[in-house]
Amino acid sequence: MKIIILLIITSAFQSLFGVGVLLFGTPVLLLLGYPFIESLLILLPVSISINILQTSKDYKYVDYKFYKNILVLTIPFIILLLYFVAKININVSFVMGFFLILIALKDYSNIIKKHLNKLLSYNKLFFVLTGIIHGITNLGGSLLTAKIFNADMNKLEKRSTVAISYLTFAVFQIITILSLNYRPNLNNLYYIIIGVSTYLIVNKL
Repeated sequence: MKIIILLIITSAFQSLFGVGVLLFGTPVLLLLGYPFIESLLILLPVSISINILQTSKDYKYVDYKFYKNILVLTIPFIILLLYFVAKININVSFVMGFFLILIALKDYSNIIKKHLNKLLSYNKLFFVLTGIIHGITNLGGSLLTAKIFNADMNKLEKRSTVAISYLTFAVFQIITILSLNYRPNLNNLYYIIIGVSTYLIVNKL
């Protein structure tokens, strides 16, 4: 029941802002005691399904120059770091907690905010670092969203570019996890229905 409530809330948020299922769902599931890889197997199919709906609707607004950098500079590091974390079975809770605290403090610390804004200005470094953080914690989307929302794009371009980037993240994450012989639970199909239904209802309203 806790997972269902979480998926309803995060899917509603994702329908409005383009992110939510992974960004908020991952730390919450870890707090509830779910292992990192199991959390990904629950959340990634939901995120992929919603992102497909978002991307199929607004694909013509995607900033493909930005997306090319995702493919070339970010995805390889997501695959490499996720493979490493899953293979060695590292506890990522500490890293994730530190990263969340850092992001939360950026609005209250000029030093953190200054360095984060500086990071956003270095394109190649930003995309590589996003891949590293997302591979280890599944939270690289917070950096991605900050970068896109600071870019010179209109609302539709921002939302569609976030959606296709998240979709690509999740697809390669699923492929990496399945290559290590992890298998999703059939209940995950039920979670997909809940997430997609919530997304469609909120999007319609």
